[in-house]
Amino acid sequence: MRVSAGEAKGKRLRVPRGVAARPTQDRVREAIFNALGGRVVDAEVLDLFAGIGTLGIEALSRGARRAVFVEVDPRTAAGLRANLQVAGLQDRAEVWRADVLRALRRLQDRGDRFDLVFLDPPYRSGWLQRALQALAQSPVLRDEGLVVAEGVRGEPVEVEGLEVTWQRAYGDTAVTFLRRAKGGDGGGRHLPRDV
Repeated sequence: MRVSAGEAKGKRLRVPRGVAARPTQDRVREAIFNALGGRVVDAEVLDLFAGIGTLGIEALSRGARRAVFVEVDPRTAAGLRANLQVAGLQDRAEVWRADVLRALRRLQDRGDRFDLVFLDPPYRSGWLQRALQALAQSPVLRDEGLVVAEGVRGEPVEVEGLEVTWQRAYGDTAVTFLRRAKGGDGGGRHLPRDV
């Protein structure tokens, strides 16, 4: 798997041996970034369930200002750090080895705000809905920010506070773009401690 465009184009991203990562397929990744277009340039990016960093690294390569990667598995997070080094993008990235909900609370407390949030949880785990609900309630997603969610075709993505703006299926994989629902301003909201 290689970075497809930008300053790190052609750099090979590796999955560490023994890690059960499921990187975003090349054609799906290309479709995501074609749909995003220039929105990536200068964006603040959050990559949740980051795996080996495929989406966040592609965003950095295409001109994102910085990215925070959240990955709970220690071996996968180590592989992600190695991929950032290979791509030469480590200076604009932070890797957090943490549970996604805990990371969102810490980012909120730190005052971080993101233009793009990539969300690629394990399929059929229930995490897609939980993470979308958390993002809908958290100010880490800027008012004009966009969530790019990847899941199984047919998996529900309807969450109060977010609205679907774009959706495509690629085989069994569905990609959905969501933004804050009109009137669903999250600037004054805070992620509850029990989410």
